[in-house]
Amino acid sequence: MSPLRQKMIDAMLVRGFAVRTQRSYLDALIQLSKHYRCSPDTLTTAQLQDYFLYLVKEKKLSPATCRLYLNAIRFFYLNVLGWREVELELNTPKRQQRIPELLTRDEVARVLSVVENRKHRTMLATCYGCGLRVSEVTALQVRDIDGERGLLRVTQGKGAKDRQVLLSSSLLQVLRRYWRIFHPSSVLFFGHDPHSHLSITTAQKVFQAAKQKAGIEKIGGIHSLRHAYATHQLAAGMPLPQLKEMLGHSDLHSTMRYLHWVPQYTEGRGADLTQGLEVDDE
Repeated sequence: MSPLRQKMIDAMLVRGFAVRTQRSYLDALIQLSKHYRCSPDTLTTAQLQDYFLYLVKEKKLSPATCRLYLNAIRFFYLNVLGWREVELELNTPKRQQRIPELLTRDEVARVLSVVENRKHRTMLATCYGCGLRVSEVTALQVRDIDGERGLLRVTQGKGAKDRQVLLSSSLLQVLRRYWRIFHPSSVLFFGHDPHSHLSITTAQKVFQAAKQKAGIEKIGGIHSLRHAYATHQLAAGMPLPQLKEMLGHSDLHSTMRYLHWVPQYTEGRGADLTQGLEVDDE
């Protein structure tokens, strides 16, 4: 391993970057080095800007992917090589501002109702009922469930932060019934090996297959359940600061974007979103 690569890894570790982020950032630097066939510490700002033009014109990468490359490259030059901010003024395509298509409560119910595998159905219900990211729901452990206090612990979510989210009584009942049937010892939603987590790819495929089977044509992957949770809780009156904590957002402005779907928002208490959904087949 080259000294620069190790220095990059160390810098990310010190800042608590998630493993997936570390891999993405390293891969972005590797692609940059391959493109110019030299070490990235020998490149100029002009070469870096030309590289982003190449990514857009030749590689035809999306604005979101270009932004990922930009974040990785900026991190390397600012935090590993010690460049000044003014030396790294790079331009990338602006990210398109789109409001994803929202799943209604009826559509969420339809998605859950067509999933025959109880483990998969419970996993999707937990994802929606607690507003989790797919990486968070697949990483859950049995010990993360605090039934007595009605809380679910999310360990090392995005930004390497722990948080606790409200666990409704109806979802808690679903999880307890799931435990009585599958008896997970450590990993809550396990794969073929009871000690290994269900993969993120599998979770995404489960959702897409269920959405198709339910006849829902709206665009969006399993993250749609998190969007639905946030919007449905706002519609039920959950205070914005509380929703921010439930979602694990660092900035309230990230939470406020959901107000696009709830123009007549009035603060209240929030709701038990899984109540009334046919999650169990008993």
